[in-house]
Amino acid sequence: MQQQLAAIGMFAFTTDTTLFDKLTRSREWRHERTERFDAIAASQFVGPGADRITLTGRLVPEVLGRYGALETLVDMADTGDAYPFMDGRGRIFGHFTIDRVDEGHDNLTEDGMARVKDFTIELTRVA
Repeated sequence: MQQQLAAIGMFAFTTDTTLFDKLTRSREWRHERTERFDAIAASQFVGPGADRITLTGRLVPEVLGRYGALETLVDMADTGDAYPFMDGRGRIFGHFTIDRVDEGHDNLTEDGMARVKDFTIELTRVA
């Protein structure tokens, strides 16, 4: 049975598709501030802000993964839909849009096929 590292929607990050090496999550909270004369600004908490996840990794199809995996994620991003993001333990982080997919092609063959693809995928949580 294939162990999954994480999933976004029905796309599972496994050795058959692609694996990421690093997951970074950045969360913000919003505070409105009003300047006051001869005093520190007044602050009011107005709710949660942006919640972003960045996945970085390397795809080496000759060893593990497949060339079309990143294109599947690009196709999902093209829909503009939000997808649930879940880690390998089943913890759901929320619904996220795929905002950006960056690729770096390395170790090219004679016909221009990359033996190694570095990638970064940026996700943003939506309500």
